[in-house]
Amino acid sequence: MHALHHLSFATNDLPRAAAFYDAALGALGYRQVCASGGFVGYGTEDNCDKFALKRQKAPICVPRAGFHLAFAAPNRKAVDAFYEAAMKQGGKNNGGCGLHKEYGPNYYAAFVFDPDGYRIEAVINGPE
Repeated sequence: MHALHHLSFATNDLPRAAAFYDAALGALGYRQVCASGGFVGYGTEDNCDKFALKRQKAPICVPRAGFHLAFAAPNRKAVDAFYEAAMKQGGKNNGGCGLHKEYGPNYYAAFVFDPDGYRIEAVINGPE
């Protein structure tokens, strides 16, 4: 079976981006699992990043609407914690936090923009 190995976002401010994702993804059970001078990787196992940040000196190009990255949450409480952490670390609301019945009767999610403008989401799709 083939699965997505990892995905990365470029950033011009790695310390700011890492502080944001440390807090937001920490609420979902992720942590920094690898890092170097221009790179930070997140996951649940050492040296096995599923999401990464890469410092870039040139201007970054954030994808337009239609692209976003959704992180699976273990429960609704974690979605709420993700949203709160994201807002405290410079994120911006992109659709709120709570039940989003437009995606299904049990679709509980938080939609935010990270400090670079990337669209991210935390979601659990199941009964409470």
